[in-house]
Amino acid sequence: MIRRLAAMALPLLLLAGCGGDAEPAPSQPAAPIPFAACAGLTTAPAVGPADTTAAAGTAPVELPSFGLACFNGGEEIVLADLRGPAVVNLWASWCPPCRKELPAFQRLAERADGRLHVIGVNAADDREAARALGERYGLTFPNLFDGDDRLRGAFGRNFLPMTLLVDAEGQVRHLDSSGALDDAALDALIGQYLGVELS
Repeated sequence: MIRRLAAMALPLLLLAGCGGDAEPAPSQPAAPIPFAACAGLTTAPAVGPADTTAAAGTAPVELPSFGLACFNGGEEIVLADLRGPAVVNLWASWCPPCRKELPAFQRLAERADGRLHVIGVNAADDREAARALGERYGLTFPNLFDGDDRLRGAFGRNFLPMTLLVDAEGQVRHLDSSGALDDAALDALIGQYLGVELS
């Protein structure tokens, strides 16, 4: 009988030993904060053509004069003050073609090497969903937050993704809404409308 009671008590004693004296679980590394700061977007890139020539038949269009918040905080960026050459990509976490093309924009930002700005505009989205997608894809280029979808509305468009090619004077030389862009398509558009050769 004593042997039976001891056998039943042993598991209870072992469980009791797993209490407060246990070693804490190792902490998980903090997820990287996506998106760079927006300082410098109103200054032309350090390298690159001082003048970009529009392709034949394209008339430059002004960027709107309202401001959007930098995703990571800081002062608003007035869109009309942006200086290129720049590629501005409007995207949302709920948009499948946006998710498909975002890695190409990240690679573009890495290849740009000071020759052009790569800027994201998170439009009509939930901020936390956008942050989670940025972390998942390792997005490091600057992003503005446009929760009210003002920029897309300013161009009278109702679809995403949308990409603007902006020259050194801050003029939109081309608006692309053909769907998910890949590396080759981006390089071709940048060469044609901004005069920047990346390859």
